[in-house]
Amino acid sequence: MEIRDLLKPELMIFDLQANDKMSAIEEIASKFFEKGYVKDKEDFKNGLIAREEEGSTALGESVAIPHTKNETVKEPAVLFARKIGGLDYEALDGEPTEIFFSIGAPAGENNLHVETLAELSKMIMKEGFIDDLKKCSSPEEVYGIIDKYSEKKKAPVVEEEAKNSDIKLLAVTACPNGIAHTYMAQEALEKAAKKAGVSIKVETNGSDGIKNRLTDKEIEEADAIIIAADKKVETNRFDGKRLIQRPVSDGIRKSNELIEKAIKGEGRIFKAEEGANKTSTDDGEGQSFWQKIYGDLMNGISHMLPFVIGGGILMAISFLVERFAGDESLAFTFLNGLGGDAFSFLIPILAGFIAMSIGDRPALMPGMVAGLMASRGAGFIGGLIGGFLAGYVVNLMKKAYKNLPKSIEGLKPMLIYPVFGLLIVGALMFFIIDPIFTGINTFINNWLMSLSGANMLLLGAILAGMMAIDMGGPINKAAYAFAIGAFTDTGIGTFMAAVMVGGMVPPIAIAIATTFFKDKFTEDQKKTTITNYILGLSFITEGAIPFAAAEPGKVIPASVIGSAIAGAIVGGFNISAPAPHGGIFVLPAMSSLSQAGLFLGAVLVGSVVGGLIYGFMKKND
Repeated sequence: MEIRDLLKPELMIFDLQANDKMSAIEEIASKFFEKGYVKDKEDFKNGLIAREEEGSTALGESVAIPHTKNETVKEPAVLFARKIGGLDYEALDGEPTEIFFSIGAPAGENNLHVETLAELSKMIMKEGFIDDLKKCSSPEEVYGIIDKYSEKKKAPVVEEEAKNSDIKLLAVTACPNGIAHTYMAQEALEKAAKKAGVSIKVETNGSDGIKNRLTDKEIEEADAIIIAADKKVETNRFDGKRLIQRPVSDGIRKSNELIEKAIKGEGRIFKAEEGANKTSTDDGEGQSFWQKIYGDLMNGISHMLPFVIGGGILMAISFLVERFAGDESLAFTFLNGLGGDAFSFLIPILAGFIAMSIGDRPALMPGMVAGLMASRGAGFIGGLIGGFLAGYVVNLMKKAYKNLPKSIEGLKPMLIYPVFGLLIVGALMFFIIDPIFTGINTFINNWLMSLSGANMLLLGAILAGMMAIDMGGPINKAAYAFAIGAFTDTGIGTFMAAVMVGGMVPPIAIAIATTFFKDKFTEDQKKTTITNYILGLSFITEGAIPFAAAEPGKVIPASVIGSAIAGAIVGGFNISAPAPHGGIFVLPAMSSLSQAGLFLGAVLVGSVVGGLIYGFMKKND
C-alpha cells in the first residue's frame, strides 16, 4: 500500500495547537479517535507514548514520525500535521519539529508500518521535501508533494550514475529500533556517493529484516565498507576489509565526510574475532577510553531503571497500604513482595548489561551472576565492578580461544564461554572482589550511617545540585546512581530524597517564573506552566530542558541553586524517601506527616528560590 493511499484528508492538521511533545501526542490521538480510525483514544495515545519511551521519533530536519502498531486501530492510516514555528519534540538535531507524519497500524498488519516509515524516511532526506510541506495548506497540496518525491520518482540508481568510477563502496545502516534512522542513513549515503561519483550498495538492518544484503562477491570486490549503526550488525564477514564505523546519526549528518574518507582509503583494516560479533558505534578514533566506559555503564543503568521505577513505586504504595491495612494484609504482602522482587534484580541487571555492552552476549550470564553475588555482600559498587570484570574476562577468552581447530569451534558459545566464563568470573568475585568490596561497603555504610548535621546537609546539597546541572546527563545520572547504591545497600533514603527534590525543582522553578514574570515570556512558553508544575511534582525533570537549551546561562544556575537548597533542607532534617521514584506520590508512604511536610517544603523553598532567580535574570522578550 502506498503512502498516498494511507494519508487521509480528514486526518490532516495544518495548524497544530500543541506546544510541547505530550500535547502534540494528545492532539494527534484525539484526531485519530474523532475521525473513527481508532476504537480507544487512550490506548492509541499510550501506544504512541510507549514508542517515544524507546527513543524519540523526531528524526531531525523538522520532522517527527510518531507511530504505533496497536489493537485499537481499526484500519491503517497516516495523519499529517504541521506546527507553525515548530515545537520541542526531542529531535535528533535538537531543532524544533514542525512536520508530523503519525502512523496508526492495526496489530495484525505485520510490516505495514515499517514499510511506510522506511518510505517516509527516504523522502525526508530529499532536498526540498520538507520545505514544500511547510508551505502547504490543503490536502491536495500534500498529495502533490508526496507524488513529487515518492520512490517511483527516484533518480536512476547510484551505480548507473557512477559507471566511470573504479571505486566500489559498501555500507550497512542500522538503528536500535531498526526503522526511520536506518533508512535515512541509507538515503543520505546513496546521495553522497552519487555526488562523489562512486558506486555504493547499502544494506539496511531494519526491524523488517535485512534488505539489500551484501553478497560475498560484493564484499570481496569492495574498496571500503561504511557501517553507520547504533546496534550490533554482522561484522565478521568483513575480515580483512577497510572499515569505517560510525553512529547512524553520522550516516545521516556526515554522509559526505564518510564517503570522502572511504574514497581516500581511511579507516582501519578489520580483523574478525571469532565469537565477538559486536559492532561499535565508533572506530575508536573519536571515542576516548572514558567515553567507552561511560557508554558501558549507561547501558547497565538504562536497563536497570525500569526495575528501580516499577519496583520502587510499588513498594511505596505497599507502605501506604500498610498504614491502613497492616503488614499482614494480603494487599501489603503482594505489593511489597512484588516491589521487592523487582528490586532484587537491580544489581544483577546492572552488572549483566554492563558486561554485555563490553563482551556481547557471551558476557551477559557471567555478568548477571557476578551481580547476584555482589548483591549478597559487595553491594552496588561490587556489582558494577563485577559487570566490567565479566565483560573484559569474556573478551580475553575470545582472544585466547580464537585459534581453536575448526572441528570444535561450535563448543565456544555452547560450552567454553558459559562454563569457563562463569568459573573465572565467579572465582574472581568470590575470592577477591567480594571480600574487598564487602569490607569497603561496610565501611561506607557505617560512614553514611554516622553522617549527621552539617555533613548530611552538605552532601544533600551536592547531590541535589548535581541533578539539576545537566538534567538527565552524566552528572545527573552519577548522582542518581550514588543515591540508588546507598538506598539498596543501606536502606538510607535521605540521599534518595535529596536527588528526588533535586530533579523536581527545575521544572517547578520554571513554572513559578512563567507564573509571576509573565511579561518576560512568550505565549508558547507561558502555555507550558501547568505542564511544568505537573512534571516537576512527578519527579520528571524533562520539562525544564527546552528552557535550559534556550538560556543555559540563566536556567542552569537558577536550577542548581534552587535544587541545592532543597537538597540541603532534606539532608539537614534527615528526610528519607521510601522509594527511588515517584515525586509527591511517595509522600503518603513516608514515615510521618512531618517528614512528608518537610519534603514538600524543601521542594517549595528550592523551587521558589530557583524561580525568582530565573525570573529576575531573564530579560523581557
